[in-house]
Amino acid sequence: MPFDVELAALRTGDGVQAIFRQTEGGTKYSAERLWVLIERIENDIVFGLLDNDPADMTLIEAGMPVAVPLTHVISTAFSEANPRPETPNRPNFWNRCMVDACVVEGRSHADYLYREEPDMRRDGDEYEDSGWRIRGTDAAIAEDQQRDDAPLYIAIGKVLNADDRWLHLIDSPVGSAFQWDAQTQDYVELD
Repeated sequence: MPFDVELAALRTGDGVQAIFRQTEGGTKYSAERLWVLIERIENDIVFGLLDNDPADMTLIEAGMPVAVPLTHVISTAFSEANPRPETPNRPNFWNRCMVDACVVEGRSHADYLYREEPDMRRDGDEYEDSGWRIRGTDAAIAEDQQRDDAPLYIAIGKVLNADDRWLHLIDSPVGSAFQWDAQTQDYVELD
């Protein structure tokens, strides 16, 4: 997904990618990612021409005028006349973490999480240990133990697919710890 600074820098001649659906007639694919060449942007809506042909949507084709809200833009392309602005580094969601099976399987939310010095990486591992350790609720962990489900060392992205309510904490430093507070529906930082 584009950063806000990228969306703000878009100009005529740049491109945006969005997901399009054909709502009439049968299609093989339910949606397709298509590029739009920007003609103008007004009130956070991109007006432009479809820049590529869909693989399976017979009612639209390259060159057709379209309007796309900036909130639906999934990627950007900048022209030579308007270079891409500098953006923050994106987190590497392939980096690893330890997580209780109950969280990944959807039987528990991420109830307690903490970040320690990474120490799980082994020779030959392609991805770094992030240091994140993610625990489910006490009841769900007890169920994991009854089922002989051991904690998993997996990509952070797989955990976020199951429960992303802690994404805003992902850049917290080593030594951070958080507990889910059901009353406030947010994480409380622990000392």
